[in-house]
Amino acid sequence: MTKRVPQRRNHNAGKSTGKSESAKYFATHPEAREKKNEYNTKYHSTEQRKEYRAELNRENRTHHDGKDSSHTKDGRIVRENRSTNRARNGKNGKSSKK
Repeated sequence: MTKRVPQRRNHNAGKSTGKSESAKYFATHPEAREKKNEYNTKYHSTEQRKEYRAELNRENRTHHDGKDSSHTKDGRIVRENRSTNRARNGKNGKSSKK
């Protein structure tokens, strides 16, 4: 017979750990959020960003191996396991790109 251990509830489960400072700011300042959205619209409609997105989409379409496209420091795109790629975000959102 195995010894039963009482379950300890994770009190943080399902709770948001909070918002970033910028998210809080834009949530309380609609005029700043509108200005930011205008900038983002303009930025993402440039030819350079369109080409970049097209390249990423092309890369994702060509492979059906269950792996992610991982971005390296030197700008290359390599195939990598999903869990490894997504776990690399690092503590506090600091990147640790290959």
